[in-house]
Amino acid sequence: MRLITEVASAAGISEEHLELYGKYKSKLSPSLWDELKHKPDGKLVLVTAVNPTPAGEGKTLTTIGLSQAMNAAGVKTVAALREPSLGPCLGMKGGATGGGKAQIVPADEINLHFTGDIHAVTSAHNLLSAMIDNHIFQGNALGLDPQRIVWKRVMDMNDRSLRNIVTGLGDGNGTVRESGFQITTASEIMAVLCLCDNLADLKRRLSRMLIGYDQLGAPVTAKDIGAVEAMTALLKEAVKPNLVQTLEGTPVIVHGGPFANIAHGCSSVIGTRYALKLGDVVITEAGFGADLGAEKFMDIKCRQAGLTPAAAVLVVTVKSLKYNGGVRKDELHTENRTALLSGISNMERHIENLGKFGVPVLVAVNHFEGDTPGEINDVLDACRRLGVPAAISKVWAEGSAGGLEVAEELKKLLEQTERSEYAPLYEDNLDIQAKIQKIVTEIYRGADVVFSPAAKRSLNSIEKLGLQKLQVCMAKTPYSFSDQPRLLGAPEGFTVGVRDITLSLGAGFAVVITGNMVTMPGLPAKPAAEGLHVDEDGVIFGLE
Repeated sequence: MRLITEVASAAGISEEHLELYGKYKSKLSPSLWDELKHKPDGKLVLVTAVNPTPAGEGKTLTTIGLSQAMNAAGVKTVAALREPSLGPCLGMKGGATGGGKAQIVPADEINLHFTGDIHAVTSAHNLLSAMIDNHIFQGNALGLDPQRIVWKRVMDMNDRSLRNIVTGLGDGNGTVRESGFQITTASEIMAVLCLCDNLADLKRRLSRMLIGYDQLGAPVTAKDIGAVEAMTALLKEAVKPNLVQTLEGTPVIVHGGPFANIAHGCSSVIGTRYALKLGDVVITEAGFGADLGAEKFMDIKCRQAGLTPAAAVLVVTVKSLKYNGGVRKDELHTENRTALLSGISNMERHIENLGKFGVPVLVAVNHFEGDTPGEINDVLDACRRLGVPAAISKVWAEGSAGGLEVAEELKKLLEQTERSEYAPLYEDNLDIQAKIQKIVTEIYRGADVVFSPAAKRSLNSIEKLGLQKLQVCMAKTPYSFSDQPRLLGAPEGFTVGVRDITLSLGAGFAVVITGNMVTMPGLPAKPAAEGLHVDEDGVIFGLE
């Protein structure tokens, strides 16, 4: 690793704007923005993927490797990524810093505690939770209805046993009521942190957050509880973006970490804006498949921040397409071109959907050992039929050298695009129900939406509050276009069931909960935590 001061200097950042966290990590001071804000923006490129499979698609890996390759090809490029959450790092997915020769470093520190941003969100969220219960215990001057408090507690860990809890048990411990935990990355505070413009905007958004309703049904906010200034104090460092590097010294801004299946799945607006001033091209990513992460990137992040993406890179693998064609996980290493051709429908659907946002698409085929020439050619032939450029990526094995083919195709795509024709999928003036219907029919390709009684009550409440024009954030399984995880490929004609709709007023959207989605994941039968080992020198192994 190079010293972070050297990485910053090469990116045009003087040391006075760094707030160092050791030798290899730094936060970027707001003073840097004052210096950069009048510079023209670089071009923003989103890396997204087909629906995720057990084999892994390598979206973060591709983002990192492509940023290295673009620099190697002579284009000043900065990457912008989300921060890993301890929940998936120690649960099913493992680390989230890339792999092989396309990693951000120091990987173990970034994957675990990093600069404490996620811990700060946890603390701010739970402070508000404690102040809500204390307010009721101390006399409940606001007349809060204990049965209509919507603000839960959070922790940055997968723990299904905490999804539903009862608080206040025992004498003198407050009002007995049902509550629960979410994972920190599902906290509205994480969404607010990632969508705010600066510290002042963060405070405004925190003030608007809904915590519950009073006995008359009127909404009560974090501002009403008197928690905003203290929460801001806990978050004042977390709002500053973090600078790290790839294995080849490419600067990477890593900031914020909302999930894409239960939150909006994009790194911070602040970090992206810094990156756009520092690079001629910025490579960023959005979580899970393009039906979730890319849709929210386009419809929520870019809309709210006024960002204009210049292109999208869709990551596919031979294995993922075979899986979507019906091949079991343990047979993905065997050539099966029949299943592959069937599964290509998933890739084609994502390409078509990205086109609906007016953004040109490039397919990056993330190469795995065992992919056969025939299978790779089938994928490339399908892209040619669709008129979409495609290239093989070997960044895991070769770093920037393995990404030059993708980089050259991206350079050509950006040169050919004089002006972005980006536009969100739905109009602001549509009501929430119409926005949900549009996403379900045009992105998922479902036939209809069915609202549960609880969701209908939520819609009625939202209408009474005059909030029916909010944006929507879909909480849906990432594994299928539908709300049914096992419905693979490119299904259509299905019905999506909306279980409930919650309000994230600080973030500016309504969260639409579909199917069996939960906001607190559980651990798998064999958690990734079991594979970790720390040697006598403190070196961590197994965090991959």
